[in-house]
Amino acid sequence: MKNVLTIAALVMALSACSGQQANTQAEPVNVSSLGKSEITDVRMADAMPTYPKRGASIERGFVHQPPLIPHKAEYAITTKKNKCLSCHFPAKMKATPIDESHLLATGKLNNIYYNCSQCHVPQAENKQQLVENDFSNK
Repeated sequence: MKNVLTIAALVMALSACSGQQANTQAEPVNVSSLGKSEITDVRMADAMPTYPKRGASIERGFVHQPPLIPHKAEYAITTKKNKCLSCHFPAKMKATPIDESHLLATGKLNNIYYNCSQCHVPQAENKQQLVENDFSNK
């Protein structure tokens, strides 16, 4: 019985492969650019963002809006290392301290708030609008 099944499987495998030749001539493909301009076009560089002077901040747009960061925020934030805390932890007091709502009763950072850039974003005046926005707080 085992030999019969083996031979049947072998015959079916060989019959499935026989007589089917792939087309060796590939069809030509027309490729065009996805962009609106030619690749050789050169675009002007974006204007550099300007950050507010030390001690100045932008007014919040709505109630309970997280404060905006008045400097670049390109720090690597992981669960083990948060560079923001080196200046903003209340015991250090080099800059505006983090809010008490982010701390536990023991005075340590509540780990659900370790990723500062999830809510807080850098504030800068950009000469060109990066994203379309029609938000109004009125």
